[in-house]
Amino acid sequence: MVSGFVTLIIFLFALGGMIFVHELGHFIAARWAGIEVEEFGFGLPSYKLATLFTWQGTAFTLHALPLGGFIRPKGENDPNVPGGLASANPWKRLVVLFAGPLMNLITAVVVFSFLIAFEGVPVPGSIKIDTVSENSPAQLANIQSGDILLAINGESVSEVQPAIAIIQQNLDQPVELLIERNGKQLTIMATPLSTRKKNEGALGVGLGYPTRPATFGESLTGGFAITGIQAATIAYLPIALIRGAVAPEDARFIGFKGIFDIFDVAVEEDISSRQEVASAPSGSGASKPTNWTLNLIGVLSISLGVLNLFPIPALDGGRILFTIPEILFRKRIPAEWENMVNGIAMLLLISLMLFVNVMDFVNPASFPTP
Repeated sequence: MVSGFVTLIIFLFALGGMIFVHELGHFIAARWAGIEVEEFGFGLPSYKLATLFTWQGTAFTLHALPLGGFIRPKGENDPNVPGGLASANPWKRLVVLFAGPLMNLITAVVVFSFLIAFEGVPVPGSIKIDTVSENSPAQLANIQSGDILLAINGESVSEVQPAIAIIQQNLDQPVELLIERNGKQLTIMATPLSTRKKNEGALGVGLGYPTRPATFGESLTGGFAITGIQAATIAYLPIALIRGAVAPEDARFIGFKGIFDIFDVAVEEDISSRQEVASAPSGSGASKPTNWTLNLIGVLSISLGVLNLFPIPALDGGRILFTIPEILFRKRIPAEWENMVNGIAMLLLISLMLFVNVMDFVNPASFPTP
């Protein structure tokens, strides 16, 4: 078992890093646009412990809550302050507002590109057993991670979904599995159980494809593709909920405890897989260690970037929404109205966050083990 303290440290570094990268994007864009930034804080806005240094008019400060960071542009909400954010050209404000979410999406591209480079590119044509669950029918039958599945009940299989379909058609009765292990073919009998939970799998195996090393181009394009697909899925989620394509309970918000619980599962799985690889005999063909934690960081980075672009006042997307009329019609919405709407929206968002975090304790979300 992994110590909760270890998970907590990883959780704080990961979440804080995502927030810091977001604010760094705003900072870089603001400096590019010639907008003065009065403060770049390390940690959430709270009690200031110290001013670390000052650079080109920006005070870099350390705050008591060590999670992420924030920036305080000059004249953020007052268009009458020269050299400030609110008085800048609307196109420059647009760049500054987009830059934070964009940095989160770039982070996700880097993370997923690294994962592809580490794990390789799947090669369809044969099926590899990636994982074997504890106390599962597969483990009891001595199926091992790294085995290549060649046939089920005498029927050759080379694609994952058809193999799963055959297993599902033979619940609660022994199936004959032809596997290849270390260059030798073995026949193993195992019984997929209908009593096992859906997320556990009837046999308790994770199926995938053998991999080959990825080129730099494949890693990068794959990182962009995964990030784009995930971002589009999150952006489509409100529409899917309205149309009934996704059940509300499958798209519930989770707070800090919920995210921590997911990290706890991911970190546990990653450490366990590394211990298994380290203890496996040399040349046994054991699978590579899992990288669920890094994958989770990539998914959360996308979520942070996309959700901040939703047209909700107080978020970057809401502020962008107030900027667009000025670009299209060359007439600005009065700053007093914008500040009032953003202020009310911020109070509502804080209330929602409190509710979501309380619900994490009252009605915790359940997460399947990877």
